[in-house]
Amino acid sequence: MLWSARAWVGYALARRLMRWAWLVHQPVAWRWMEGQFARKAALGDVSAQSFYGHVLLHRGQGLGARAEGLRLLRLAAEAGDGKSAYQLGVLSLAGTTNQAPDALAAAAYWEQATAAGHPLAAQRLAQLYLQGGQGLAANPEQAKRLQARAAELGL
Repeated sequence: MLWSARAWVGYALARRLMRWAWLVHQPVAWRWMEGQFARKAALGDVSAQSFYGHVLLHRGQGLGARAEGLRLLRLAAEAGDGKSAYQLGVLSLAGTTNQAPDALAAAAYWEQATAAGHPLAAQRLAQLYLQGGQGLAANPEQAKRLQARAAELGL
């Protein structure tokens, strides 16, 4: 109980301190903030996993930080976070030096994000179904349905 309360307070404070760019660029302050994000994510908080996963993916130093960011994004996506599922779809479609682009995985992640209410995921999935992709046949009917869903979601 005390650990979760301490983690919540530290996380909330660190998120608030992120507003000050000069503080984020201070190495000691940034390490402390990362510790707060990591603690809250380790306790299974989905929003913290999503946030810290994005931070590590885009701002982390080295391959280990990127791998941890991907792990946290996968955990958040499995728990139903649409933003994490969308980002994993983008990464799957882009591929890496170690992994070829995977349109099927991207479609699966974007379906999950669309179900969670992510409008850009619906639009990107509609484009993917229009064009087809590696291992994914074009499906204009599905694309039309997803374009309508993106409009429903506000895009």
